[in-house]
Amino acid sequence: MSIANYFRLSLDRQRQLSRTMQLILFGLIFVGLERQSPTIVLNALLGFSITFLPAILERDLEIPMNPGLTMWITAAAFLHAIGIVGIPGTNVGLYNAIPFYDHITHALSASVVAGVGYATVRALDQHSDGIDLPPRFMFVFILVFVLAFGVVWEIVEFSVDVVTTRLGVEMSGFTQHGLNDTLLDLVFNTIGAVIVAIWGTAYLTDVVDAIEKRIEKREVDVEERQ
Repeated sequence: MSIANYFRLSLDRQRQLSRTMQLILFGLIFVGLERQSPTIVLNALLGFSITFLPAILERDLEIPMNPGLTMWITAAAFLHAIGIVGIPGTNVGLYNAIPFYDHITHALSASVVAGVGYATVRALDQHSDGIDLPPRFMFVFILVFVLAFGVVWEIVEFSVDVVTTRLGVEMSGFTQHGLNDTLLDLVFNTIGAVIVAIWGTAYLTDVVDAIEKRIEKREVDVEERQ
């Protein structure tokens, strides 16, 4: 059962929630400008840009993005950006005010990354007769894929933290809080990966089929050019 079904969210309600989060992200850009905070502006702008990704994938690559998938991707971008802005009237971000907020956003973002990896590899598996990936291997692949991405992200956070500290610039969205925090982030990344590994077949089948058709079309185009 998906979260949307659990809360009995209709397709129209899912679209409304995605659009609301998108508009709030747009508004956060101006909040960052008013506070003269490059961190808020950059993260809000990045999050706002990400919300257009589902529409671009559907329009340009013909990959079906139902309201649930759109809301999933938008929520990952929204929670990260709103976490940096924090509580209105204070300088306290949700990352610092709410225990485990950082780990929740990591799990959600990791699930999106896992979804991308799952859909792509599954499409290659279905398309090529020379590739045969059993479900157990697919499960392990998703975990390894997300863990590798998580490690790279932690390195990026560490690098940004070092550079901005030396420059005297605060980038709260990329701040690390010690080894324990990093290990917990990786644990929650794994949780996000496990969720996709278990339910990916049920909710990403249409995306997988569309990617497979895209690969076939690309091969046909290459053969025709030759």
